Amino acid sequence: MRARHPRWFPAVVLTVALVAAACGSGGRAGSQAVTRSGGALSGRLEVSAASSLTEAFTELGRRFEVAHPGVDVSFNFAASSVLARQVNEGNDVDVLATADEANMEKVTGAGNASGPRTMARNRLAIIVGKGNPKDIRGLADLGRRGVVFVVCAPEVPCGTFASVALTRARVTASPASLEENVKAVVSKVTLDEADAGIVYETDVKAAGDRAEGVALEIAGDPSIDAVYRVAVTRQASNPEAAAAWVDFVVSARGQDVLASFGFRAP
Repeated sequence: MRARHPRWFPAVVLTVALVAAACGSGGRAGSQAVTRSGGALSGRLEVSAASSLTEAFTELGRRFEVAHPGVDVSFNFAASSVLARQVNEGNDVDVLATADEANMEKVTGAGNASGPRTMARNRLAIIVGKGNPKDIRGLADLGRRGVVFVVCAPEVPCGTFASVALTRARVTASPASLEENVKAVVSKVTLDEADAGIVYETDVKAAGDRAEGVALEIAGDPSIDAVYRVAVTRQASNPEAAAAWVDFVVSARGQDVLASFGFRAP
């Protein structure tokens, strides 16, 4: 199992479409195409997934490979907006998993994926350094003098949700930087380059003892509820393995793994 990732992100994916959609998807032919031997899946499976799914999907990938030893799962973790653009540009991707509905709709609307399924939900949280040295208790504290906070860029789901959250909470505050994905926000805080950042609850959990989380007072607002969707792409070269991966992710076993990493049920 291999992971591909941006050079600035430390090394640390998914969909089901109807069988008819997968088989008629115009998939790539060649050495990576799926083969079956006695009903067993094999070949390479290219999964592109939102950065916030890194830890959970890596574990799901390990378990999938155990169940299907002939399949080699390769991950590409990045911002959902970047992944959607890559799929629409024709990159070699079998499965796309986004942290929002909007970016998935960009791909399905262009006819480059079909049958997206909701696999999980997530909520925003404020991540702060160990011990919360700036005593940040809520969104309003991000506007205090001397507090340095960062968020994702506005085109990235976590950035979009963060902007909505600040507006709903009537907080006027300017972030010190706009990061490329949610893991970059986490890095800024854990490296003491920022006092706080707006991320997902799962990212706080994944940071472990390197950081702490502060719940948002409006965390239950449906307008900032991250809905994760997964789909098989039109260009999938391994549609059978891709469909099996999606089935696995939305199955009871897959949902248990996602829940263990802090994701909420779909």
